[in-house]
Amino acid sequence: MSGPDEREPGGGGVAAAAAGGGALALGEAAGPGPGGAEEPGPPLGAGGAGGGGGRPGQPEPGADRDSDAPPKKRLKLPGGTEGGGGGGGGVKLEERLYSVLCCTVCLDLPKASVYQCTNGHLMCAGCFIHLLADARLKEEQATCPNCRCEISKSLCCRNLAVEKAVSELPSECGFCVRQFPRSLLERHQKEECQDRVTRCKYKRIGCPWQGPYHELTVHEAECTHPTKTGNELMEILDEMDQTHKKEMQLYNSIFSLLSFEKIGYTEVQFRPYRTDDFITRLYYETPRFTVLNQTWVLKARVNDSERNPNLSCKRTLSFQLILKSKINSPMECSFLLLKGPYDDVKINPVIYHFVFTNENNETDYVPLPIIDSVECNKLLAAKNINLRLFIFQIQK
Repeated sequence: MSGPDEREPGGGGVAAAAAGGGALALGEAAGPGPGGAEEPGPPLGAGGAGGGGGRPGQPEPGADRDSDAPPKKRLKLPGGTEGGGGGGGGVKLEERLYSVLCCTVCLDLPKASVYQCTNGHLMCAGCFIHLLADARLKEEQATCPNCRCEISKSLCCRNLAVEKAVSELPSECGFCVRQFPRSLLERHQKEECQDRVTRCKYKRIGCPWQGPYHELTVHEAECTHPTKTGNELMEILDEMDQTHKKEMQLYNSIFSLLSFEKIGYTEVQFRPYRTDDFITRLYYETPRFTVLNQTWVLKARVNDSERNPNLSCKRTLSFQLILKSKINSPMECSFLLLKGPYDDVKINPVIYHFVFTNENNETDYVPLPIIDSVECNKLLAAKNINLRLFIFQIQK
């Protein structure tokens, strides 16, 4: 006769059996029994607290078959990117880099040199030069537009890594709308693109046609300008001769000046100064120098002493030549300014003439023939302006 203590384990066994039976019933729902053609699938709840499950840490039945199943796909986020990505929100890597590598002033990708302040903020060469030029005109210390730290040519340095990274970013061709690395885009647009704008080879005799390169051959085969009469071509050639005559006149003048007996040249350095007016103005002046046994000084001003040249988009420089020596007779001279031997500023040569006397020893302010405002900003951004002066004394 069993006591109550002996019946309790039995009762627990019945309960375990019932639980095992329930698990078996669930297992049978997954497939046929042992006598069937297929092995039963793993019971639901395997590895849990119920009876018949494997111990924790052991592989479940049927794990061999799961390894052959296709990998699970990552869920796509509403933005269109896969889950677990970099969180770009569907924005391409190139577009994200665009905002990181762009100039902090114009917010465009630099096309050439990239400068950075001491805190690492990037500026393209054009904006960097413009900031230095503005500060020179306003008599202020140039600062970074982001962090307001001081910037200058000695404090800032080029960032070659950013320059190389920008050159590899894709950019769209303006003609064929295909994308190329920035380092190859210029060559493609000038030489390779079939949609680039080109002109007819008969433009020299008046053909105004311009269009995509792939249509050039067809147009030139049908162009009527080669069949023009001589009288029609003469009008066009006359206009070309006038332009050519102006160019040759400059060269002939320079060659004739080089044949003079008294020729002098020197390197001149314009240094920035301020006027004593209530609203000071920037001007430049060179130290005294000697050419042709006479003492001279050069002065220069910005925008002909405009009150606020820093507010003007168009900037020019003009200069005057001053004779400091006393002379016994009038001295007729021709003179011109060219870029210095180590500068990259672009100046078109222009020859000026003046007769110096003791009473009239200063020329009028004449334009410094720089190409555009960008070149003017280069000169203003420099600590000093270094040019080369030629003086030719005309003897009768």
